[in-house]
Amino acid sequence: MGALIPSFGGVIYTAIAFVVALSIIVAVHEFGHYIVGRWSGIKAEVFSLGFGPALVSRVDKRGTRWQLSVLPLGGYVRFLGDSDAASGRDGEAIIQLTDAERRQTMHGAPLWARAATVLAGPAFNMIFSVLLLTGLYLAAGVATNPPTVGRLDPLPPAQTGTLKAGDVILALNGMPTPDTVTLAGLAAKLDPAPTVRYSIRRDGTEMTVDGPYPMPPRADGVAPDSAAGAAGLKFGDVIEAVNGTPVYAFDQLRQAVTASQGKPLALTVWHDGAVRQVTLTPRRSDVPTASGGFETRWLIGITGGLAFTPNTRMPGVLEALGRAFDTTRYTVVTSLSGLYHMITGAISSCNLHGPIGIAETSGMAASQGTMSFLNFIAMLSTAVGLLNLFPVPVLDGGHLVFHAWEAVTGRPPSDFALRVLMGGGLVLILSLMLFALSNDLLCP
Repeated sequence: MGALIPSFGGVIYTAIAFVVALSIIVAVHEFGHYIVGRWSGIKAEVFSLGFGPALVSRVDKRGTRWQLSVLPLGGYVRFLGDSDAASGRDGEAIIQLTDAERRQTMHGAPLWARAATVLAGPAFNMIFSVLLLTGLYLAAGVATNPPTVGRLDPLPPAQTGTLKAGDVILALNGMPTPDTVTLAGLAAKLDPAPTVRYSIRRDGTEMTVDGPYPMPPRADGVAPDSAAGAAGLKFGDVIEAVNGTPVYAFDQLRQAVTASQGKPLALTVWHDGAVRQVTLTPRRSDVPTASGGFETRWLIGITGGLAFTPNTRMPGVLEALGRAFDTTRYTVVTSLSGLYHMITGAISSCNLHGPIGIAETSGMAASQGTMSFLNFIAMLSTAVGLLNLFPVPVLDGGHLVFHAWEAVTGRPPSDFALRVLMGGGLVLILSLMLFALSNDLLCP
């Protein structure tokens, strides 16, 4: 029984992280619908975070009931004249309204107001992602140039050398290092070794010292839902050997994982002076490429970094905003590319995760710290916004298609057509959810 407690605790932790992440994203999405609807003259009767009976609620001065419901797995805004949370038309209720009141419904408002209200949900998800990532970039800072040692991260004593915090790095083995990107790139030109020669400026004096290999085989990040995460590897772990062969460079570790072709690897792991043995099996993964396609690789799920934490500076707001926008755009492009390649069979459909996979990812992201969890929320918010723009009835994108039809023809689709299309869309979404759930349960 005692052995079950840590596992049970992990499940609870994962569930809490998932609910927190989902609740934030849903609240942002539904608030987009609510506030733009209000600005457009459409009255919201209920704003619910969660489904089912309300746990707590209050009615504001505008007559909107704000409530927290029993099932914290979504949310909705029900506008005046809606028959349900999906904004179905309550014909009997609308007939009894005055013309002024009918203007306050989703079904009696002008087309521009309805379209703007529908679009606002996904748009707010995208805007939220950009703003959250902007805050993260401002909080984390960007590396100064030339690269300066801010903090020496723990490494085995044989790989440390005499580099110190505050040292300005000028060259590696005689090769200039004007910035951190160049410094990291030079690792590929160096023979793996416990230490290398650094040309530095220390307290105004230039000198040469021994320092750690610039890209050591240390886990600067552990990917959620990865072989490394499942094996218990964590931030700061240094891989000293793979199958008994010493490694000093992250690229050596990558090559060993690739060469394994999915066979188990025995790793010697160092962390703060303690050494342990870990066995894990690399997983086959489809990774996006710079050209927009995908390539299949064997991965264990750790990312590397510099041997030290660079000194940072506070970026300007516009610089941080630009980085955040680029990150969000990259998420959208790779998501669409991944979906296309899954449909065409170019990559495995196991890349599509369902609620269990997303929950596990949220739990692992939360376990790696606040910054990691917030970054995950930003990425998931982008994905939710993108998904809701797909032209599928039931989703916001489907409603926008209906509005486009009305704009072209001058009339909305018939009630019968709407019922059929909405029913078909619901079946499609539920089928996709079941398929994704089966991936969570059956895919390796």
